[in-house]
Amino acid sequence: MSQTITDLRLFRFRCYSDISLKLDNRAIVLTGPNGAGKTNILEALSFLSPGRGLRQAALDDVTQNSAAAGSTWAVSAALDGMRYGKTRIGTGLDPAALAKGSKKRIVKIDGDARKGQSGLTEYLSVVWVTPQMDRLFLDGSALRRRFLDQVIFNFDGAHLGRLNKYEKALRERSRLLRERGADGADPAWLSSLETVMAEAALSIAAARLITVERLQKAAIENHLHTDIFPLPVIRIEGWVEKALEKDPALKVEEDFKELLRRGRPRDALVGGAEHGTHRSDFMVWHKGHSLLADQCSTGEQKGLLMAVTLAHARLVAAERGFPPILLLDEMAAHLDEYRRKTLFEMVFSLGGQCWMTGTDKELFAPLQGQAQFLDIENAAVTASSSPATDDFSAATDNPDKEEEKESGSCPQTP
Repeated sequence: MSQTITDLRLFRFRCYSDISLKLDNRAIVLTGPNGAGKTNILEALSFLSPGRGLRQAALDDVTQNSAAAGSTWAVSAALDGMRYGKTRIGTGLDPAALAKGSKKRIVKIDGDARKGQSGLTEYLSVVWVTPQMDRLFLDGSALRRRFLDQVIFNFDGAHLGRLNKYEKALRERSRLLRERGADGADPAWLSSLETVMAEAALSIAAARLITVERLQKAAIENHLHTDIFPLPVIRIEGWVEKALEKDPALKVEEDFKELLRRGRPRDALVGGAEHGTHRSDFMVWHKGHSLLADQCSTGEQKGLLMAVTLAHARLVAAERGFPPILLLDEMAAHLDEYRRKTLFEMVFSLGGQCWMTGTDKELFAPLQGQAQFLDIENAAVTASSSPATDDFSAATDNPDKEEEKESGSCPQTP
Protein backbone atom coordinates (compact mmCIF):
# COMPACT_ATOMS: atom_id res chain seq x y z
CA MET A 1 0.00 0.00 0.00
CA SER A 2 1.49 3.34 -0.99
CA GLN A 3 0.41 6.94 -0.69
CA THR A 4 0.82 8.82 -3.96
CA ILE A 5 0.75 12.58 -4.40
CA THR A 6 -1.58 13.31 -7.31
CA ASP A 7 -1.76 17.07 -6.89
CA LEU A 8 0.77 19.42 -5.32
CA ARG A 9 0.10 23.10 -4.72
CA LEU A 10 2.64 25.70 -3.62
CA PHE A 11 1.39 29.16 -2.68
CA ARG A 12 3.88 32.00 -2.13
CA PHE A 13 6.55 29.44 -1.36
CA ARG A 14 10.14 30.47 -2.20
CA CYS A 15 10.18 31.43 -5.92
CA TYR A 16 6.64 30.19 -6.59
CA SER A 17 3.67 32.55 -6.39
CA ASP A 18 0.98 29.95 -7.06
CA ILE A 19 1.63 26.65 -8.78
CA SER A 20 -0.39 23.44 -9.07
CA LEU A 21 1.13 20.19 -10.35
CA LYS A 22 -1.15 17.38 -11.52
CA LEU A 23 0.62 14.03 -11.20
CA ASP A 24 0.10 10.29 -11.50
CA ASN A 25 1.59 7.45 -9.49
CA ARG A 26 4.93 7.34 -11.32
CA ALA A 27 8.23 8.80 -10.22
CA ILE A 28 8.75 12.49 -10.93
CA VAL A 29 11.97 13.83 -12.47
CA LEU A 30 12.56 17.58 -12.26
CA THR A 31 15.30 18.85 -14.56
CA GLY A 32 16.63 22.31 -15.28
CA PRO A 33 19.56 24.65 -14.66
CA ASN A 34 20.87 25.48 -11.21
CA GLY A 35 18.71 28.07 -9.49
CA ALA A 36 15.63 27.25 -11.54
CA GLY A 37 13.50 26.18 -8.55
CA LYS A 38 13.87 22.38 -8.50
CA THR A 39 14.98 22.04 -4.89
CA ASN A 40 12.28 24.47 -3.76
CA ILE A 41 9.64 21.94 -4.87
CA LEU A 42 11.37 19.19 -2.89
CA GLU A 43 11.58 21.48 0.13
CA ALA A 44 7.85 22.15 -0.11
CA LEU A 45 7.24 18.40 -0.09
CA SER A 46 9.50 18.00 2.95
CA PHE A 47 7.24 20.39 4.89
CA LEU A 48 4.50 17.76 4.60
CA SER A 49 6.29 15.99 7.45
CA PRO A 50 7.01 17.31 10.97
CA GLY A 51 10.06 19.51 11.44
CA ARG A 52 11.70 22.36 9.56
CA GLY A 53 12.03 20.79 6.13
CA LEU A 54 15.09 19.70 4.19
CA ARG A 55 16.84 23.07 4.50
CA GLN A 56 16.02 23.48 8.21
CA ALA A 57 14.60 26.90 7.35
CA ALA A 58 12.80 29.22 9.74
CA LEU A 59 9.07 29.33 9.01
CA ASP A 60 9.10 32.89 7.68
CA ASP A 61 12.24 32.34 5.58
CA VAL A 62 10.40 30.37 2.92
CA THR A 63 7.88 33.10 2.08
CA GLN A 64 8.13 34.25 -1.51
CA ASN A 65 10.42 37.29 -1.84
CA SER A 66 7.88 39.39 -3.71
CA ALA A 67 5.01 38.65 -1.30
CA ALA A 68 3.57 41.56 0.66
CA ALA A 69 4.62 42.06 4.25
CA GLY A 70 2.63 39.84 6.58
CA SER A 71 2.00 37.24 3.88
CA THR A 72 2.05 33.57 4.68
CA TRP A 73 2.92 30.51 2.63
CA ALA A 74 1.09 27.22 2.18
CA VAL A 75 1.80 23.79 0.70
CA SER A 76 -0.90 21.19 0.14
CA ALA A 77 -1.07 17.80 -1.53
CA ALA A 78 -3.83 15.48 -2.65
CA LEU A 79 -2.99 11.89 -1.69
CA ASP A 80 -4.37 8.73 -3.18
CA GLY A 81 -3.68 5.32 -1.71
CA MET A 82 -5.19 2.08 -0.47
CA ARG A 83 -4.64 2.99 3.18
CA TYR A 84 -6.75 6.15 3.39
CA GLY A 85 -8.17 6.60 -0.09
CA LYS A 86 -8.26 10.18 -1.33
CA THR A 87 -7.05 12.71 1.24
CA ARG A 88 -5.73 16.28 1.10
CA ILE A 89 -3.12 17.36 3.60
CA GLY A 90 -1.61 20.80 3.95
CA THR A 91 0.55 23.04 6.04
CA GLY A 92 1.72 26.61 6.11
CA LEU A 93 2.59 29.62 8.18
CA ASP A 94 -0.43 30.34 10.37
CA PRO A 95 -1.80 33.78 9.32
CA ALA A 96 -3.71 34.27 12.59
CA ALA A 97 -0.61 33.63 14.66
CA LEU A 98 1.52 35.82 12.40
CA ALA A 99 -0.92 38.72 12.85
CA LYS A 100 -0.23 38.44 16.60
CA GLY A 101 3.52 38.41 16.10
CA SER A 102 3.95 34.64 16.48
CA LYS A 103 5.33 32.20 13.92
CA LYS A 104 3.87 28.72 13.90
CA ARG A 105 2.66 26.16 11.43
CA ILE A 106 -0.93 25.31 10.79
CA VAL A 107 -1.76 21.74 9.69
CA LYS A 108 -4.98 20.70 7.96
CA ILE A 109 -6.29 17.28 6.95
CA ASP A 110 -9.19 17.42 4.49
CA GLY A 111 -9.74 21.03 5.51
CA ASP A 112 -9.87 20.37 9.25
CA ALA A 113 -7.19 22.00 11.41
CA ARG A 114 -5.08 19.66 13.52
CA LYS A 115 -3.18 20.51 16.67
CA GLY A 116 0.54 20.27 16.13
CA GLN A 117 2.41 18.64 13.27
CA SER A 118 2.08 15.01 14.33
CA GLY A 119 -1.12 14.62 12.30
CA LEU A 120 0.95 14.75 9.10
CA THR A 121 2.79 11.56 10.07
CA GLU A 122 -0.42 9.55 10.08
CA TYR A 123 -0.95 10.12 6.36
CA LEU A 124 2.46 10.58 4.81
CA SER A 125 6.14 9.89 5.38
CA VAL A 126 8.81 11.87 3.56
CA VAL A 127 12.49 10.86 3.33
CA TRP A 128 15.13 12.95 1.57
CA VAL A 129 18.80 13.31 0.74
CA THR A 130 20.32 16.54 -0.60
CA PRO A 131 23.80 17.79 -1.53
CA GLN A 132 23.78 19.98 1.60
CA MET A 133 23.68 16.80 3.66
CA ASP A 134 27.17 15.92 2.40
CA ARG A 135 28.40 17.75 5.53
CA LEU A 136 26.47 15.40 7.82
CA PHE A 137 29.54 13.49 8.97
CA LEU A 138 31.92 16.46 9.04
CA ASP A 139 29.98 19.14 10.91
CA GLY A 140 28.91 19.20 14.54
CA SER A 141 26.76 16.67 16.36
CA ALA A 142 23.69 18.96 16.26
CA LEU A 143 23.28 18.30 12.53
CA ARG A 144 23.45 14.55 13.04
CA ARG A 145 20.97 14.65 15.93
CA ARG A 146 18.51 16.53 13.74
CA PHE A 147 19.00 13.92 11.02
CA LEU A 148 18.17 11.07 13.39
CA ASP A 149 15.25 12.94 14.95
CA GLN A 150 13.83 13.54 11.46
CA VAL A 151 13.97 9.77 10.92
CA ILE A 152 11.99 9.28 14.14
CA PHE A 153 9.34 11.82 13.08
CA ASN A 154 8.28 9.38 10.36
CA PHE A 155 7.26 6.85 13.02
CA ASP A 156 6.48 8.94 16.06
CA GLY A 157 4.95 12.37 15.56
CA ALA A 158 5.04 12.97 19.33
CA HIS A 159 8.85 12.92 19.27
CA LEU A 160 8.89 16.57 18.17
CA GLY A 161 6.83 17.54 21.21
CA ARG A 162 9.22 15.76 23.55
CA LEU A 163 12.19 17.52 21.97
CA ASN A 164 10.50 20.90 22.34
CA LYS A 165 9.58 20.16 25.96
CA TYR A 166 13.17 19.20 26.79
CA GLU A 167 14.68 22.22 25.04
CA LYS A 168 12.25 24.63 26.69
CA ALA A 169 13.12 23.31 30.18
CA LEU A 170 16.84 23.38 29.34
CA ARG A 171 16.63 27.03 28.20
CA GLU A 172 14.70 28.08 31.31
CA ARG A 173 17.15 26.29 33.62
CA SER A 174 20.06 27.94 31.82
CA ARG A 175 18.45 31.37 32.17
CA LEU A 176 17.90 30.93 35.90
CA LEU A 177 21.46 29.76 36.51
CA ARG A 178 22.90 32.54 34.39
CA GLU A 179 20.88 35.30 36.06
CA ARG A 180 20.88 34.10 39.68
CA GLY A 181 23.73 31.61 39.95
CA ALA A 182 23.66 28.10 41.35
CA ASP A 183 23.18 29.37 44.92
CA GLY A 184 20.77 32.22 44.17
CA ALA A 185 18.24 30.40 42.00
CA ASP A 186 15.18 28.83 43.64
CA PRO A 187 16.19 25.17 44.20
CA ALA A 188 12.58 23.96 43.97
CA TRP A 189 12.17 25.68 40.62
CA LEU A 190 15.43 24.22 39.35
CA SER A 191 14.45 20.74 40.56
CA SER A 192 11.11 21.03 38.77
CA LEU A 193 12.81 21.97 35.50
CA GLU A 194 15.36 19.17 35.89
CA THR A 195 12.54 16.68 36.44
CA VAL A 196 10.92 17.80 33.18
CA MET A 197 14.28 17.47 31.42
CA ALA A 198 14.89 13.99 32.83
CA GLU A 199 11.45 12.66 31.91
CA ALA A 200 11.65 14.03 28.38
CA ALA A 201 15.27 12.91 27.96
CA LEU A 202 14.41 9.30 28.73
CA SER A 203 11.66 9.26 26.11
CA ILE A 204 13.93 10.95 23.55
CA ALA A 205 16.82 8.59 24.22
CA ALA A 206 14.62 5.49 24.14
CA ALA A 207 13.15 6.51 20.78
CA ARG A 208 16.63 7.13 19.37
CA LEU A 209 17.99 3.80 20.61
CA ILE A 210 15.08 1.84 19.17
CA THR A 211 15.26 3.66 15.85
CA VAL A 212 19.01 3.17 15.49
CA GLU A 213 18.63 -0.56 16.13
CA ARG A 214 15.91 -0.86 13.48
CA LEU A 215 17.79 1.37 11.06
CA GLN A 216 20.83 -0.88 11.34
CA LYS A 217 18.76 -3.96 10.50
CA ALA A 218 17.26 -2.20 7.48
CA ALA A 219 20.74 -1.18 6.28
CA ILE A 220 21.92 -4.78 6.50
CA GLU A 221 18.86 -5.98 4.58
CA ASN A 222 19.50 -3.42 1.83
CA HIS A 223 23.15 -4.47 1.65
CA LEU A 224 22.13 -8.07 1.08
CA HIS A 225 20.31 -6.95 -2.08
CA THR A 226 23.09 -4.76 -3.47
CA ASP A 227 26.49 -3.57 -2.30
CA ILE A 228 26.81 -0.46 -4.48
CA PHE A 229 26.86 1.57 -1.26
CA PRO A 230 29.02 0.72 1.77
CA LEU A 231 27.41 -0.99 4.77
CA PRO A 232 27.08 1.54 7.60
CA VAL A 233 27.44 0.68 11.28
CA ILE A 234 25.13 2.98 13.19
CA ARG A 235 25.01 4.06 16.85
CA ILE A 236 23.67 6.84 19.05
CA GLU A 237 26.12 7.87 21.75
CA GLY A 238 25.35 9.99 24.80
CA TRP A 239 25.19 9.81 28.58
CA VAL A 240 21.45 9.07 28.76
CA GLU A 241 21.51 6.53 25.92
CA LYS A 242 24.50 4.72 27.42
CA ALA A 243 22.86 4.60 30.84
CA LEU A 244 19.61 3.23 29.39
CA GLU A 245 21.49 0.36 27.76
CA LYS A 246 22.58 -0.97 31.15
CA ASP A 247 20.18 0.33 33.83
CA PRO A 248 16.38 0.45 34.37
CA ALA A 249 14.66 3.62 33.20
CA LEU A 250 13.68 4.76 36.71
CA LYS A 251 17.28 4.54 37.92
CA VAL A 252 18.53 6.43 34.86
CA GLU A 253 15.95 9.17 35.45
CA GLU A 254 17.02 9.63 39.08
CA ASP A 255 20.73 9.47 38.20
CA PHE A 256 20.27 12.08 35.48
CA LYS A 257 18.42 14.45 37.81
CA GLU A 258 21.24 14.09 40.34
CA LEU A 259 23.81 14.72 37.60
CA LEU A 260 21.99 17.93 36.66
CA ARG A 261 21.77 19.01 40.32
CA ARG A 262 25.50 18.50 40.88
CA GLY A 263 26.28 20.27 37.63
CA ARG A 264 24.52 23.54 38.53
CA PRO A 265 27.68 25.48 39.50
CA ARG A 266 29.45 24.52 36.30
CA ASP A 267 26.38 25.15 34.14
CA ALA A 268 25.90 28.59 35.75
CA LEU A 269 29.34 29.58 34.48
CA VAL A 270 29.43 27.80 31.11
CA GLY A 271 25.74 27.66 30.19
CA GLY A 272 23.56 24.80 29.02
CA ALA A 273 24.10 21.42 30.65
CA GLU A 274 27.15 19.22 30.43
CA HIS A 275 25.14 16.05 29.88
CA GLY A 276 21.81 15.30 28.25
CA THR A 277 20.15 14.31 25.00
CA HIS A 278 21.03 17.73 23.54
CA ARG A 279 24.66 16.52 23.45
CA SER A 280 24.13 13.01 22.04
CA ASP A 281 25.71 12.12 18.70
CA PHE A 282 24.50 9.95 15.83
CA MET A 283 27.59 8.02 14.80
CA VAL A 284 28.19 6.15 11.52
CA TRP A 285 31.10 3.87 10.63
CA HIS A 286 32.15 2.33 7.31
CA LYS A 287 32.02 -1.36 8.20
CA GLY A 288 34.34 -2.47 5.40
CA HIS A 289 37.10 -0.06 6.46
CA SER A 290 36.30 0.04 10.21
CA LEU A 291 36.48 3.83 9.98
CA LEU A 292 34.24 6.60 11.26
CA ALA A 293 32.44 8.28 8.37
CA ASP A 294 34.37 11.54 8.81
CA GLN A 295 37.61 9.66 8.15
CA CYS A 296 36.34 8.20 4.86
CA SER A 297 36.76 9.69 1.40
CA THR A 298 34.17 12.12 0.03
CA GLY A 299 32.77 9.42 -2.25
CA GLU A 300 32.51 6.94 0.61
CA GLN A 301 30.73 9.52 2.75
CA LYS A 302 28.19 10.09 -0.02
CA GLY A 303 27.74 6.33 -0.25
CA LEU A 304 27.22 6.00 3.52
CA LEU A 305 24.68 8.83 3.48
CA MET A 306 22.79 7.17 0.65
CA ALA A 307 22.91 3.80 2.42
CA VAL A 308 21.46 5.31 5.63
CA THR A 309 18.77 7.16 3.64
CA LEU A 310 17.69 4.02 1.79
CA ALA A 311 17.67 2.12 5.09
CA HIS A 312 15.42 4.87 6.46
CA ALA A 313 13.06 4.44 3.50
CA ARG A 314 12.98 0.65 3.92
CA LEU A 315 12.32 1.03 7.64
CA VAL A 316 9.41 3.39 7.01
CA ALA A 317 7.87 0.91 4.58
CA ALA A 318 8.25 -1.94 7.07
CA GLU A 319 7.10 -0.05 10.17
CA ARG A 320 4.31 2.07 8.69
CA GLY A 321 2.94 -0.43 6.21
CA PHE A 322 3.41 1.95 3.29
CA PRO A 323 6.59 3.32 1.68
CA PRO A 324 7.61 6.96 2.04
CA ILE A 325 7.75 9.72 -0.54
CA LEU A 326 11.45 9.73 -1.41
CA LEU A 327 13.19 12.98 -2.39
CA LEU A 328 16.58 12.67 -4.14
CA ASP A 329 18.15 16.03 -4.91
CA GLU A 330 20.98 15.93 -7.48
CA MET A 331 21.93 12.36 -6.56
CA ALA A 332 22.23 10.81 -10.04
CA ALA A 333 25.07 13.11 -11.12
CA HIS A 334 27.45 11.62 -8.54
CA LEU A 335 27.07 8.02 -9.69
CA ASP A 336 28.46 6.08 -12.63
CA GLU A 337 26.01 4.44 -15.02
CA TYR A 338 25.94 1.09 -13.22
CA ARG A 339 25.38 2.59 -9.77
CA ARG A 340 22.82 5.00 -11.16
CA LYS A 341 20.82 2.18 -12.72
CA THR A 342 21.08 0.10 -9.55
CA LEU A 343 19.95 3.05 -7.44
CA PHE A 344 16.87 3.49 -9.66
CA GLU A 345 16.10 -0.21 -9.26
CA MET A 346 16.41 0.02 -5.46
CA VAL A 347 14.20 3.10 -5.35
CA PHE A 348 11.49 1.46 -7.45
CA SER A 349 11.67 -1.74 -5.37
CA LEU A 350 10.60 0.26 -2.30
CA GLY A 351 7.26 0.87 -3.99
CA GLY A 352 6.81 4.53 -3.07
CA GLN A 353 6.65 7.66 -5.17
CA CYS A 354 10.09 9.15 -5.78
CA TRP A 355 10.96 12.73 -6.74
CA MET A 356 14.37 13.31 -8.32
CA THR A 357 16.15 16.42 -9.54
CA GLY A 358 19.08 16.99 -11.87
CA THR A 359 20.54 19.40 -14.41
CA ASP A 360 21.19 16.69 -17.02
CA LYS A 361 18.02 15.01 -18.25
CA GLU A 362 19.92 12.24 -20.04
CA LEU A 363 21.08 10.80 -16.70
CA PHE A 364 17.47 9.71 -16.15
CA ALA A 365 17.01 8.08 -19.55
CA PRO A 366 16.62 4.59 -17.96
CA LEU A 367 13.40 5.88 -16.38
CA GLN A 368 11.68 6.56 -19.70
CA GLY A 369 8.08 5.44 -19.39
CA GLN A 370 8.43 4.93 -15.63
CA ALA A 371 8.51 8.61 -14.65
CA GLN A 372 6.98 11.98 -15.41
CA PHE A 373 9.63 14.38 -16.68
CA LEU A 374 9.14 18.05 -15.86
CA ASP A 375 11.35 20.91 -17.02
CA ILE A 376 11.88 23.84 -14.66
CA GLU A 377 13.38 27.18 -15.63
CA ASN A 378 12.94 30.51 -13.85
CA ALA A 379 10.25 28.96 -11.64
CA ALA A 380 8.17 27.94 -14.68
CA VAL A 381 7.27 24.25 -14.87
CA THR A 382 6.46 22.55 -18.17
CA ALA A 383 6.02 18.98 -19.38
CA SER A 384 9.14 17.51 -20.91
CA SER A 385 9.15 16.15 -24.45
CA SER A 386 12.28 14.09 -23.89
CA PRO A 387 13.13 11.46 -22.88
CA ALA A 388 9.43 10.94 -22.09
CA THR A 389 6.21 12.77 -22.90
CA ASP A 390 3.75 12.84 -20.03
CA ASP A 391 0.41 14.34 -19.11
CA PHE A 392 1.01 17.25 -16.81
CA SER A 393 -0.57 20.58 -16.01
CA ALA A 394 1.05 23.47 -14.19
CA ALA A 395 0.04 27.05 -13.66
CA THR A 396 2.29 29.81 -12.38
CA ASP A 397 1.40 33.35 -11.50
CA ASN A 398 4.04 36.06 -11.53
CA PRO A 399 6.93 33.88 -10.21
CA ASP A 400 9.91 35.50 -8.51
CA LYS A 401 12.82 34.52 -10.70
CA GLU A 402 15.57 35.28 -8.20
CA GLU A 403 15.41 31.94 -6.41
CA GLU A 404 18.84 32.28 -4.86
CA LYS A 405 17.52 35.10 -2.64
CA GLU A 406 15.15 32.51 -1.19
CA SER A 407 12.71 33.56 1.44
CA GLY A 408 9.10 32.51 1.66
CA SER A 409 5.58 32.69 3.10
CA CYS A 410 2.02 32.00 2.05
CA PRO A 411 -1.18 33.70 3.20
CA GLN A 412 -3.74 31.12 2.16
CA THR A 413 -4.25 28.26 4.55
CA PRO A 414 -3.81 24.85 2.91
